[in-house]
Amino acid sequence: MADAEEAQTVVDALARIHLFEGIRPEGLRRIAEIASEESHRLGEVIFKEGETGSALYLILEGKVRISREVSGMGEEALAVLGEGDAFGEMSLIDEFPRSADARVHERCRLLVISKEALEDLLFLHKDLAYEILWNFVKILSARLRETNDKMTFLSVTGKF
Repeated sequence: MADAEEAQTVVDALARIHLFEGIRPEGLRRIAEIASEESHRLGEVIFKEGETGSALYLILEGKVRISREVSGMGEEALAVLGEGDAFGEMSLIDEFPRSADARVHERCRLLVISKEALEDLLFLHKDLAYEILWNFVKILSARLRETNDKMTFLSVTGKF
């Protein structure tokens, strides 16, 4: 019984992750089967820029800072992500090394899905793959728009 309750708790948590918005409970259960949970303390590094991406991370609680080291300036925060956000997806899609660091900004609980397990799931369940990949596209498109807006602002204000 505890396993069924734990599985339902993971499904409920996945339903609150933006990446899985609109996915039916059956699909969420399949995703829950391949996810594992991790906890991290303030300041811990989850991954570093340049590393090979091997997992997708989903924030259940807390905050994660996505940042890069800028020569002569130190750490530059690109985003602070919170509950319901996902990160690490870019390396799963394009197979390039991580483009930034992920550090714990506030003690957090994460669900982690390995690249291999996600690829297997998407291969075996085409309808679910379509739904997940469409959500990936929407999230990445929103991030690109935000970056374009920032670049325009910097250009107009002369800070670029």
